[in-house]
Amino acid sequence: MKRLLLFFLLSNLLIAPVNAESLLKLSTTTSTDNTGLLSVLNKAFTESTNINVAVIAVGTGQALKLGANGDVDVALVHAPKAELEYVDDGYFIDRRYVMYNDFVLVGPVNDPAGIASAETITEAMQKIAQSVSRFVSRGDDSGTHKKELQLWKTADINPSGNWYVEAGQGMGAVLKIADEMSGYALTDRGTQIAYQEKMQLKLLFEGDSKLSNPYHIMAVNPEKHPHVQTDMAKQYMDFMTGVEGQKIIDNFKINDQTLFFTTTPPAE
Repeated sequence: MKRLLLFFLLSNLLIAPVNAESLLKLSTTTSTDNTGLLSVLNKAFTESTNINVAVIAVGTGQALKLGANGDVDVALVHAPKAELEYVDDGYFIDRRYVMYNDFVLVGPVNDPAGIASAETITEAMQKIAQSVSRFVSRGDDSGTHKKELQLWKTADINPSGNWYVEAGQGMGAVLKIADEMSGYALTDRGTQIAYQEKMQLKLLFEGDSKLSNPYHIMAVNPEKHPHVQTDMAKQYMDFMTGVEGQKIIDNFKINDQTLFFTTTPPAE
């Protein structure tokens, strides 16, 4: 784990080596990283504080484990149920809401499962399974993967067979795989927008309240790991949830489309 962490830190830092005391370690999801939002936020944060941010972009499950192990100082993730379990177990403190987007289903233009005509996300998932259409899953314990499994459960489906592909990859990689296979995939809207010009897949289903996707930020508990940079974590969290950070999030666009919103997410 320590060697893996060091690799991520070195590969993600786009700056000259700095004093460890001015380096904040953040574990987060591939969706926030793939969209380019974090690069903009972290640049503004560093300019105002002289604190550099090392980003470790993995699935939410792994991001939470990195925090629980004390390998990072702060986590930005999107799996509320799992987050609260870690908070209840004392691994994280000061959990705060940052922003939301939503999940959407993308697929081939000819839409062999006919999900574009579905009235609910449950019906859309059932159509994919019943038609045995190719579906590419994150399969990596990420927030998106957790949401997908929840949706299958709600639809009373246990996905298995050749039509169901578990990639074990980040969101951008999964979209590329689904595109190559002409399959369906569940993705956060931010990554879908960021990749829409790079793939043939089209947005085919959206808008169900069950697809709300909130993001929260929280600091690693110093009582569990005294070495963590709690003061810097607080500064980063204050920035992300403060006026400047929230303005950057709301104004961040790709192809004139807003990717994330800081208003209260719609209730499921």
